[in-house]
Amino acid sequence: MARPRIMQRLARWHIWLGWLIGLPLLMWTLTGLVMVSRPIDEVRGEHLRAEVVERALPAQLALPAIPEGQPRPVEVTFVTGTQAPVALARFADGTTRRFSGETGAVLPDLSASDARDVLARSIVTDSPLVEVRKFDADEPPFDFRRPVDVWRAEYGDGTRVYIGRASGEVLAVRTRFWRVFDFMWGLHIMDLQTREDSSHPILILFAALGVLGSLMGIVLLFRRRKVRRRESIHAGR
Repeated sequence: MARPRIMQRLARWHIWLGWLIGLPLLMWTLTGLVMVSRPIDEVRGEHLRAEVVERALPAQLALPAIPEGQPRPVEVTFVTGTQAPVALARFADGTTRRFSGETGAVLPDLSASDARDVLARSIVTDSPLVEVRKFDADEPPFDFRRPVDVWRAEYGDGTRVYIGRASGEVLAVRTRFWRVFDFMWGLHIMDLQTREDSSHPILILFAALGVLGSLMGIVLLFRRRKVRRRESIHAGR
């Protein structure tokens, strides 16, 4: 008698727990379905990036001319996709600056015209360019979320391309579906504010309750099988 009562109590708890975690489980399933509905490379806009043609570096290259007393770069990369070679110097604080690969002199930040030239070389799309807008590191757009000075290019189909003003690099491509994906990701981890915190008490609590509800459901499956077996035996008598 004790065991049937325990199973009945477990069944009632499972029902109440189902009401509590039903919505999060549905949300996780739905958001997961949306996020996997397209290949991740397409979500990231990789298909819009022009193929990079590798070219031989010039015989003579100048290293960045860093004044005495200034921090030294931790990495220097030479880019040959422009008319003249450019040295990208990355510093320990994460910033990147451009230098002439011919003279080593520091290059100014990209102008709007320079940003359009980068787009012409780097992005392949039939959609018209609608706007090129400047954003400072202290107020980055929400779909970029990086403290970097950038130019944002927006196309007619909703695609946004972010170009570093100091580095001249295409830092991110945000398609319209990427923003849908980003919203779904925020729902999935229950963090619509920053969409970065995938380990917080609310998420952990509901995930734990989901696991508990699943385990209870598995246990109850064996109870239902036994009940049906008994009913079939009695019916056969």
